Formats: sequence, structure tokens, C-alpha cells
Amino acid sequence: MTLPDIIGTVAALCSMASFAPQIVKILRERDATSVSLRMYAITVAGFGLWTAYGMMIASWPVSGSNLVCLILSLCILLLRLRYPARSA
Repeated sequence: MTLPDIIGTVAALCSMASFAPQIVKILRERDATSVSLRMYAITVAGFGLWTAYGMMIASWPVSGSNLVCLILSLCILLLRLRYPARSA
């Protein structure tokens, strides 16, 4: 494995793992009011496009890692819709 492969693998793992704490927090607290709906909508769209791009160039690392990030960010978006802002 080359240095660029190692760096790319670690970067992909960090990107994928970055969503886990937010998902756990939302599920534990049953509250997603602090999550930006617009930001996650754009994030989901971006990961969807990156996944498509990876498939078009036949790059499984690009498509695979972005597919995982797409699923995790979509999970957060759906949780945001599931637990909307509460009225005071």
C-alpha cells in the first residue's frame, strides 16, 4: 500500500466516522433541533453526486466511501425530519 493509498483510506474512514457521534446524540436525546436541515439536504445531495461520480469513473474507493457517507448523512437528515423543532 502506497502513502497516498494510506492517506486516502484514513481520510475516508475519518469522513465516515464523523457522522456517528451526531447520530448517537440525536437517538439518545430524541432531539435534532440543533441540526441544520438545509445543510444536511445539501450534504446528502453532495454525497449523492460524489457517489455517482465515483461510479462513472469506476473508482470503488470514491464511490464506496461516499456511499457510506451518503447513507449516514441521509440518516441524520431523516432523524432531523423525525424530530422537528419543538414549540416552546
